[in-house]
Amino acid sequence: MVDSSDLPIQKRIAVLVSNDLNHDQRVLKTCATLEGLSWSPFLIGRTMPLSGALAIPFAGKRLSVLFSKGFLFYASWQIRLLMELLRTSCEAIWANDLDTLLPAYLASKWHGVPLVYDSHEFFTEAAGLTGRPFQRGVWLRLERWLYPRIASVITVNDSIAEAYVSRYPNARSVKPRVVRNMPLKRPIPSDHVDWRNKLGIPADAVFIVLQGAYLDKDRGVIQAVEALRSQLHWYMVVVGAGAEFDWARSQVESLEGRLICLPKMPFEELCTLTAAADLGFSLDRGIHGNYWFSLPNKLFDYIHAGIPVVASPMPEVQKIVRKWQVGAVIKDHGPGSIAEAVEEVLSVPRVDWTSRCAKASEQLNWQAEGDAIKEAMLASSIG
Repeated sequence: MVDSSDLPIQKRIAVLVSNDLNHDQRVLKTCATLEGLSWSPFLIGRTMPLSGALAIPFAGKRLSVLFSKGFLFYASWQIRLLMELLRTSCEAIWANDLDTLLPAYLASKWHGVPLVYDSHEFFTEAAGLTGRPFQRGVWLRLERWLYPRIASVITVNDSIAEAYVSRYPNARSVKPRVVRNMPLKRPIPSDHVDWRNKLGIPADAVFIVLQGAYLDKDRGVIQAVEALRSQLHWYMVVVGAGAEFDWARSQVESLEGRLICLPKMPFEELCTLTAAADLGFSLDRGIHGNYWFSLPNKLFDYIHAGIPVVASPMPEVQKIVRKWQVGAVIKDHGPGSIAEAVEEVLSVPRVDWTSRCAKASEQLNWQAEGDAIKEAMLASSIG
């Protein structure tokens, strides 16, 4: 258990994110940990076109901007967020990702308060910046100016931490602390929902789930659907949003009921769906630096739900899968390799997977990462 005796009592920390707050599990878990360390989180996010009512267990506010994408969005977002921060009273600022860092840094100097930078990804190597040298150059120049000046940095895995050290060997933070994006430790969902019957999946069919809050380009959905076409005993449920999710919806009719696409759902409901599946796909393609280094949330969601995973051969992902023996790693993203990995998983009794996942989840959980967040808050006050 984290000892909070040497931390401030109920001081306000502004937590910044560029999404709509409701579905960002990492941010909400971070805020719960900060609250346990006697901080009072105040979340600032963004109103998006499909945002539902704000439903978070912390104080929060959404900001509206006139544009939804491109240069005008990012420029207006930086200005809008900075204006809000300058009139927000707080004793610390927690910036999530590079698209909130400039306003956070300027506001931390204005208020004279500590700043923590939580980098959820290797932002400048993201898929959306691949092949866009001007846009990537702008973000890279911003990162090069800000990153070395920040005393406390967190990121999501060792590979990204090492990449930052290589890029900024003289940064104030020296090396980012790693807080892996793991689920809260919890038992396998006990609420029984007969998802097979609810979704029309036959009892003898292979039930596969592929989830992701934002299934954007190169998340492996296309490759999973292509594998599904040739495996007539498979049924696959894709849950989420994003470009590849939208593409999958366009393929539903051609697969005659074997592909089911569901929009983002409350996390507790998603847990019951995941636990009902035979296995989960985590097939992100490591063709961008950011994806190559990634450690997707869904990998841990599958483990905590007690189901095996068929995963991409990216370094952080395969390290988890092989160390804990919780699934199979594909050789490549071809339909044959994916089918081979699925058959490898199905050859092992379900009870064995449940046992292995339960053992892994004892150590692969958010609570085990809590001390790094306390250390980051303490480091942010240095200098």
